[in-house]
Amino acid sequence: MTDHELTIGGKWRPAVSGATYETVNPYTGRPWARVPDAGAADVDAAVSAARTALDGEWGALTGFERAALMRRLADIVEREAERLAVVETTDNGKLLRETRQQTAGLATWLRYFSGVADKLHGETIPGSKPNYFVYTREEPVGVIAAIVPWNSPLALLHWKLAPALAAGCTLVVKPSESTPASALEYARLVEEAGFPPGVLNVITGQSAELGRALVDHPGVDKIAFTGSPAVGAAIASSAGARLTPVLLELGGKSAQVVLPDADLEAAANGVVAGIFAAGGQTCIAGSRLVVHRDVRERLLGLIVDRAKAIRLGDPLLPETEMGPLANKRQLDTVLGFIDRAVATGASVVAGGRRDPSLGGLFVEPTILTGVARDAEIAQEEVFGPVLTVLDVASEDEAVAVANGTRFSLGAGLWTSDVGRAHRVAARLRAGTVWVNSYRAVAPNVPFGGNGASGWGRENGRHAVDEFLQTKAVWIETSGEVRDPFVVG
Repeated sequence: MTDHELTIGGKWRPAVSGATYETVNPYTGRPWARVPDAGAADVDAAVSAARTALDGEWGALTGFERAALMRRLADIVEREAERLAVVETTDNGKLLRETRQQTAGLATWLRYFSGVADKLHGETIPGSKPNYFVYTREEPVGVIAAIVPWNSPLALLHWKLAPALAAGCTLVVKPSESTPASALEYARLVEEAGFPPGVLNVITGQSAELGRALVDHPGVDKIAFTGSPAVGAAIASSAGARLTPVLLELGGKSAQVVLPDADLEAAANGVVAGIFAAGGQTCIAGSRLVVHRDVRERLLGLIVDRAKAIRLGDPLLPETEMGPLANKRQLDTVLGFIDRAVATGASVVAGGRRDPSLGGLFVEPTILTGVARDAEIAQEEVFGPVLTVLDVASEDEAVAVANGTRFSLGAGLWTSDVGRAHRVAARLRAGTVWVNSYRAVAPNVPFGGNGASGWGRENGRHAVDEFLQTKAVWIETSGEVRDPFVVG
């Protein structure tokens, strides 16, 4: 059992209440780490520490100095990437081959955004009158509440942390109650890199009240949240009452559109990657296969054969292709979706149950056919290894079905016609469209969605703008006394 403490204002300490809880390894079903069960008093302390850093040592640094610290952190994170990957896999059950890739990429995010930190500047604006010199300043929004989910804790933390640091903000991070360990381990690396105390504060806890205390705290200047649409809506409602801005990366019900001229072998591989990688526990899971009837049977046969051959098991082993679901609550959710789909007429052509040999939190890769387009399973995010097959008769119908949800996060398109690729990509309602590929991300490419998929964009140069505010400065240059009852 590994014991952890909170990090607040550069100090490691228990929760004010002294309470702790255990986080469970989803593969073994056994507790492996003990973390503080923080409360409102800890939130107060963390927000206060973040404000002190913002108004003090961190806020006084130049963009060049922030960039240097971020590059130093990148070197340290690169050194510790393998250890962080093992922590994440132990905490959430994701394959080590994927968490290893994600933690190895964390340094790339830090280095990319460090290159923005020293290039933030305002502009001079010609005044409407000759007696003014007008310019703008780009300043940090302030204290950021970063709330991170359990499926990719450190990767999704970096999508907030790296641009926020570049902008000069400070953060209070609340990881998921299911996967708190990696954020606490990461905070030690931030400390080693020499960041001023209070720039990154991490609080952990298993109660919904902790999240509410952070979201509702008057000292928080912006909330950056990744998670479910229901929780995102609650956060937006609460924040709106106080006019606190929010950045929301929420759910998806992404379509993989396969048209008749597609390379079906490549498409089958991409569909499998889109829904069964990470056990489908990703917001961009390609959970709806929208396939043209002319190629439906052949493509479905390829996908079913591959799905049935997927190797489930210990996520730390290199031969494993799919690990367990992250927690019991998610297992029950996924099985409930499958049971209700079957009860309303869906046919199971692969999987559909808990793995009989492994048990625990393992669900077989599942493929469902005979599903109505407005059925729950075709409209709501399952967040598990469940693929729904929807067939169409034309390109126009494919676009209509792909766009026929309240989500607009991601979409895949499989075609060998370059003209069709551009034409259909333009018509698909999604923040990201992958053509003849799926599930690729990079620090310099914007990511996000609209509607029930969220507000704002992470990654890309303009992600830093989410954490900046513009100040206009007017300098009167003539020194003359003007009429006090005339503007300007």
